[in-house]
Amino acid sequence: MLNLEKSAAAFEEAKNLMPGGVNSPVRSYANVDCNPPFIDHAKGDRIFDIDGNEYIDYVGSWGPMVVGHAHPYVVKALQEAATRGTSYGAPTLLESELAKLVKTVYPSIEIIRMVNSGTEATMSALRLARGYTGRDKIVKFIGCYHGHSDSLLVNAGSGMATFGVPSSPGVTRGTAADTITVPYNDVAAITRVMNEEGDKIAAIIVEPVAGNMGCVPPRQGYLRTLRRLTEEHGALLIFDEVMCGFRASLGGAQAAYGITPDITCLGKIIGGGLPVAAYGGRRDIMMKVSPAGPVYQAGTLSGNPLAMTAGIETLKLITAEPEPGEPDISRVLTLKVKKLLLGWLEKAKEAGVTIQAHQAGSMFSIFFNENDVWNYDDSAASDQEAFKVWFKAMLEQHIYLAPSQFETLFMSSAHTDEDIEKTIEAAGPAFAAVAKMRAEKA
Repeated sequence: MLNLEKSAAAFEEAKNLMPGGVNSPVRSYANVDCNPPFIDHAKGDRIFDIDGNEYIDYVGSWGPMVVGHAHPYVVKALQEAATRGTSYGAPTLLESELAKLVKTVYPSIEIIRMVNSGTEATMSALRLARGYTGRDKIVKFIGCYHGHSDSLLVNAGSGMATFGVPSSPGVTRGTAADTITVPYNDVAAITRVMNEEGDKIAAIIVEPVAGNMGCVPPRQGYLRTLRRLTEEHGALLIFDEVMCGFRASLGGAQAAYGITPDITCLGKIIGGGLPVAAYGGRRDIMMKVSPAGPVYQAGTLSGNPLAMTAGIETLKLITAEPEPGEPDISRVLTLKVKKLLLGWLEKAKEAGVTIQAHQAGSMFSIFFNENDVWNYDDSAASDQEAFKVWFKAMLEQHIYLAPSQFETLFMSSAHTDEDIEKTIEAAGPAFAAVAKMRAEKA
């Protein structure tokens, strides 16, 4: 039995200090009915809790640790940068260096603005879209998460595609009313909305590979439809690649699927584990942002020198030319994920458990579902009890996974073939536990 005695005590104390004992909801492990391990440190693909347990980590701080935790190059660069000061609130050469690295990988980004979080990036991108087009309404997709700004905390009403209603207290109906929600991967729904409301819509914002209903790739041609519809109706297309950027491929989903958005939101990896995000796109659009233009957005810590340093070192590592005859890091990570998922599928089959396995580059997840998953409703129809049993059984075997069926897992360059084999072997007893639970309930 996994010993989490110290973590349990730490969680009890934290609950008296922070809402739910955490600073982000999913960390509470409420979805899996247990207490979270409290982490002490991490290295490579390993994470260590305060009880002395060691885990193989497939969360990777929710995506940014593409080269593993505490990579020596990143740590060394941060140590040196810290001696020069931790924040200036003034321009630095580091900001331009990171901007040039991003632009090299994302040619759709002609001008970029650094911010501090994915929420800030998407919120700012939508304000820019409204300011640029002079329109008020936006379209988002059910199950795609773009941060916690008011206009994005919206549920669908009744019907296939509707004006939104607030999904959180504190969000006004007026704010929600300007957000139209549509099922993800549903061409008919988005076509109908654009035909009916297109001249009022400033932008469509989408996770081109959804990462917050589990990993759900777009159907063939779906993103191309979004691009066509926005062009026909004079709206902007915003790709929220905070999660799938540098993950779906080195150039993100836009490179993987051959679609050029008007604005791209990035985060996670460009901060190398520190709080960084960005939004960028066409020059004529981005030059509307203050101080070049009238759309106001600011941030004292934007372009923080430590965050820029971590991002620069991480991007240098993942964009480095491979040795002759060797695949690049994106291809390596893709093959690692494929190996892991094939192993999980085999172990599930041996246990008599049907799962769906999804992959987009180095992002991946599984669903306890008899049918494939293409949208939020499909994901929500998966067996959540089975996931809980499986998750806890994997944690007992020191495999650290996201504690929710609706979260995505991530591979890093630090994961070895031996680690992947261990993770595959651990899945055998975990799927067997699911089969046992179902048999006992039958």
